[in-house]
Amino acid sequence: MTPVTILLILFVAALVLFATELIPVDVTALGLLSALLLLGLLKPKEAFAGFGSDTVLTLASLFILTRVLLRAGVIEWIGATLARRVRKPAAMLQAMLSAVAGVSAFTSNTATTAVFLPVVSAVSRRAGIPASRALMPLAFASILGGTVTLIGTTTNLVVSGALPATGEKPLGFFELAWVGIPTALVGLLYLFFVAPRLLPARDVQLEETLRAYLADLTVAAGSPLIGQTLRETNLGRDHGLTVVAVRRGTETIYAPGADFRVQEGDTLAVEGPTERILAGKNTLGVVSRSEQKLQAESGEVGGHIRLVEAVVMPGGPLIGRTLSEGRFRERYGCSVLALHRRNRTTERLGRLRIQVGDVLLIQGSADRVENLNEHLAVLGDLTEKQSDLKKAPAALLLFIGAVVLGATGVLPLSVAVVVAVALCLILRLITPEEAYGSIEWPVIVLVACMLAFGTAFEQTGAAKVLTGGLSHLLAPLGPTGILAALFLVTVALTQPMSNQAAALVMLPLAIGTAKTLGYDPRPFVIGITIAASNSFITPLEPSCMLVYGPGRYSFMDFVRVGTGLTIVTFIVAMLVIPVIWPFHH
Repeated sequence: MTPVTILLILFVAALVLFATELIPVDVTALGLLSALLLLGLLKPKEAFAGFGSDTVLTLASLFILTRVLLRAGVIEWIGATLARRVRKPAAMLQAMLSAVAGVSAFTSNTATTAVFLPVVSAVSRRAGIPASRALMPLAFASILGGTVTLIGTTTNLVVSGALPATGEKPLGFFELAWVGIPTALVGLLYLFFVAPRLLPARDVQLEETLRAYLADLTVAAGSPLIGQTLRETNLGRDHGLTVVAVRRGTETIYAPGADFRVQEGDTLAVEGPTERILAGKNTLGVVSRSEQKLQAESGEVGGHIRLVEAVVMPGGPLIGRTLSEGRFRERYGCSVLALHRRNRTTERLGRLRIQVGDVLLIQGSADRVENLNEHLAVLGDLTEKQSDLKKAPAALLLFIGAVVLGATGVLPLSVAVVVAVALCLILRLITPEEAYGSIEWPVIVLVACMLAFGTAFEQTGAAKVLTGGLSHLLAPLGPTGILAALFLVTVALTQPMSNQAAALVMLPLAIGTAKTLGYDPRPFVIGITIAASNSFITPLEPSCMLVYGPGRYSFMDFVRVGTGLTIVTFIVAMLVIPVIWPFHH
């Protein structure tokens, strides 16, 4: 067989494996790369060049910078601020979805969806809207926002990185905004006014599946809770926290009424999921006294601290004692932020007597946490769920600085984000271990291997053969018809396979077809980039999977709502792309 025939067979096999995911996509990509090497279709230097490319380094750095923003609580703070500032419930949900799209233009849409999920759930309850009519729009809004900038989604970066090998210049930082902004605006209108009519009314409490913890949080100076009644604080509706008791001085008020007015120094015994308690510490101006005491005694701050869940086992020294009576902090060198017990209690955390089976939310240095004895069995590490708003200014400054320097061309984007990551590590905004752990290695492997496949596709002449046949088939449609056909095929491919794989498969075909027929490839490149992100019709996109369970959606819910949104984005793209990027030079 000729090299062209071999490569086309590999191409079809990879396409089938990407679509069916019989094996993980990154494993498929590695297998493809191995075949190219073993069959002599690529030299080692050419095959491995993708792993050292600007695209891969930029992707890895952006994964880390997004984690830095999450750990600093920046995205969480944006959601909480909106929830407080916008008074009209219906307008609040619309403002939240708009904010999600805006944030997602510069960060991972999956991370944005994850952070806003509990916030949007609370806002929907406040607006009297079933959660099922808010969570899918949340995921779709994050996807729409990703089409606005070069770093809005990994797909955009992957396409941009693959373009130089085809003789095309990379995408500009805001080049996609010409079509991304109109698409996002029209898409948001669809989510505001059409999607709710198509979605089922299933009022789901997000906390139903989460472990409820009891925590003692003290109201600090400057807290927005000071002077408000419990009803006015909306702790339950907006923050998912239930106040079961309040300690004021030496007095404890159990089950305080809605008209109870909060004062500085009050210690609120609140019950809620881990995420809500940790978020409350950052956005409500409340502190954990046990945490403060531990930090004062040990000097441990920030990235040195781990957060774990541990269950109390039989025979331990804490059984039947309160945390202070059991000298927990002195014994283990850690602090207990909260406690979960199967039987609900209205007692404050500080007065609860520990029982076998209690789950403790424990915070402490890595060494101390690792040395918890057999009487405290660690269930899981929740360190990544912690956030520290004290680090937010530095994290935000470094992220914005990297974006501005990269967008204006003062520095190459790859250089700007790598420098920003180095500064984040130097300033201890993130630990090296967490930085490496935040990188989505399957995406990195997929992109690097597919860049190598693109090189082989061109060098063997397979691209000419395939695009020649495709050009003959599509020529009668004219440039607008070809753009529409390539857009729709990409949309179809991106439903079952990863967005990046769909884009990298279609990109050389689109460029080769355009050049063969004498058209400027740019409008077709833009069309494929936008189409590859339009993964609305199935719940297989990571952002959609995050809301699939909490919203209790069916597969057909996504088909019904996502098809309409796909049609809307298709129409907007077909109207805008030929105007901004003409088919002829």
